[in-house]
Order: sequence, then structure tokens, then C-alpha cells
Amino acid sequence: MTGFNTNLVHGESIHDNQTGAVNTPIYNSSTYAYPSATSKVRWDYERSGNPTREFLEKQVTRLEEGKNGFAFASGMAAIHAVFAIFKPGDHILIGNQIYGGTYRILNQYFKERGTSFSVVDTTKLETIESAIQTNTKAIYFEPVTNPLLHVSSVTAVAKIAKKHQLLTIVDNTFLTPYLQKPLKLGADIVVHSATKYLGGHSDVIAGLVITNSEKLGKQIYFIQNALGGVLSPESANLIRRGIQTLSVRMDRQQQNAFDIIRFLKKRSEVTQIYYPGIEGTKDYLIASRELKGFGGVLSFELGEKVDAVAFVNHLQLIRLAVSLGAVESLAELPYEMSHAELPPAERMKAGISPKLIRLAVGIEDSQDLVADLEQALEFSVNSVTLNQANVQ
Repeated sequence: MTGFNTNLVHGESIHDNQTGAVNTPIYNSSTYAYPSATSKVRWDYERSGNPTREFLEKQVTRLEEGKNGFAFASGMAAIHAVFAIFKPGDHILIGNQIYGGTYRILNQYFKERGTSFSVVDTTKLETIESAIQTNTKAIYFEPVTNPLLHVSSVTAVAKIAKKHQLLTIVDNTFLTPYLQKPLKLGADIVVHSATKYLGGHSDVIAGLVITNSEKLGKQIYFIQNALGGVLSPESANLIRRGIQTLSVRMDRQQQNAFDIIRFLKKRSEVTQIYYPGIEGTKDYLIASRELKGFGGVLSFELGEKVDAVAFVNHLQLIRLAVSLGAVESLAELPYEMSHAELPPAERMKAGISPKLIRLAVGIEDSQDLVADLEQALEFSVNSVTLNQANVQ
């Protein structure tokens, strides 16, 4: 078995041609010729299979150490496919801090079609067992939550799920198989928004699903082929290319995150920092056991005397945008942006206040990122002071 970084670069050959090309070509063909009418062919129609997409699917399966992998046109298409394997009347437990788009599709699509859901805090294991019903079929959660970076133990959650014959489904977008392999910790299905760290360059939208069994793989493939939300060959190639530099990018992003945290700890305008790599927290204890690293996303809370909107609006190098995992650093106000789908009361209940800032750290020079944060903090404090003076 070759090493992780070797697998990032080379993947698994699909033996598609004899040209000697070192990268699998972009096969831009919607249909494939049969040698004869009765031939059993590997590829016949692009929705059902494509060599470029197959390379990516085999590569990510190897990286996650699973049985089958499937590439979709977006992260939400991948999530839709996973929940589509359940039937009306089934009940699923959902982590209490999930992506806003997932919240939307569960409550405005699947719930209307007969699937029921209960929200649980997967960092508190006792809440999981108490929420299990006779028709519960699965637990779905993000091991590192967005945007507060709380950590759930995949091992512990999967142990409870197996005890009750439930599937464990993990959204591994924040961590990627470089930092955690949920299937090795007991999960049954892993989901990725490959738009983020796997693509890594803010230039492609994609989703991935990896299963730990042939049975689950057949179910996901049926949905992929039947509904047709497949990843295009061009996009599959971009994800393949992004994956090749995953570890070197994430190493730099994590180092930059620590440099930024050291700066933020010295600033009186910052009242709280959320990052699983900060020692002395429950999140750190779990993360240090189950993760190889702590990721490139951090959040922090600004004090009352800081104008959070002015702060993010005045950033010069760090871009004001949703998403994460790319080479450029991004900042956002979750309350107004990524989590605006949630009702205000739900946002506050989840700890997402108007003062919360989320940073998706890129690979720039850390001193430049720190300088940008510093000037934006000073501007936002002065903005509040000026507004108070005007009121008086």
C-alpha cells in the first residue's frame, strides 16, 4: 500500500489508454461506441460512467480507505443522494450545527416527503441515545462544526450507532482524508463538498460520497445514475488536480491559522477564539486523539466596542466571501452570510452571534494576513468611537 501523499499525486490507474499520458485525460464524450451489439462495455453513457470521473472516484475511495466513491455536481447533490437512500417514515438524527444548505434541504424537501429528523448535540453522547426512535436509521453530523469548530468523536458516535444498528454519516469537508478518515473510525458513509479543500482554488463546485460497503455503494450509485447529478469531466479533472497538492496546502493553512491565533490572543478587541488546536479545551482533547491536524478554519468573537460589520468590510487582503478551503483567505459574518438560512433565534441558540467572525485561512504569508486583521480591528474600533461621539 503506497503512502497518503503518493496517493494524492498518482491516484489509481484506470487503464483507459496507451498514450503514456501521466494524467487521466478529460474524456468529453457523452456516449461510447460498443464493439458489437452484445458486448459488455465498461462505459456506455456519461451519466452512468466516465473515465475522468471514474479516476477521481477511485482516487478519493483510496484516500478515505472505503469501498466505493461517487462524484456529484455539487456538495448539495452529494448530500441529497445520501438522504435519498432512506424511505418515507424513516427517522434520522442530525447534528445540531450543520451547513445551512443541509438544514434547508432536510426541512424544506425531505421532511415534506415523509422523512423525519431530530436535532442532537453530538458532542454530548447522552443526547444521542435518548433521541433514538424505533424508526431511526442513521446519524448525520459534521465532526468539526461550522462555524464554532466544536469537535465530536466519530469513534464514540459510531459506537452508539452500531449498538442500535444505525448508519453513521459524516460530512468530512472541513478535515478531508488528510486530517481524518471517518470510515476507519467506524463511519459508514463520508460526504465531501469537494468545492472546498479538495478542489482548493475556488474555481469548481463538486461533491463526493464514499461508502464502507458494496451494499451502500450500490444504493448511492442508483441515486447518482437515476437522478443524474453527476460531476462533469472538466470539473472532475479540476478536483483531481487540486487533490494533488492537498497536504502541502493544508500544512501551510494550519501554520497560518496558528500564527493568526497567536496574534488574536493579544488583542483586547477579541473576546473568544474557536479552534480545535487550542490546548486546554474539550475540543482539543478529542481532536488530538482522532485528527492528524486541526484544519484551516477558525472563528473569533469581537467585543461590544467593535463594529463587526465595519471590521469585515475594511479587510483589504482577506476577501469577504462565503466558502472555505482555497488558497486565498476568506472572512465572513456567519450570522449575516453562511447561516442566514437559519431563523435568528436558531442562530443565537447555536452560538452564532452578530459579533462572530469566521476565517478560512489561505496560504499567503502569515505576516500579511496579521497586518490586514490588525488594520481592520483598529478601523472598526475607531468606527464605533466615532459613531458614539456623533450620537452625543
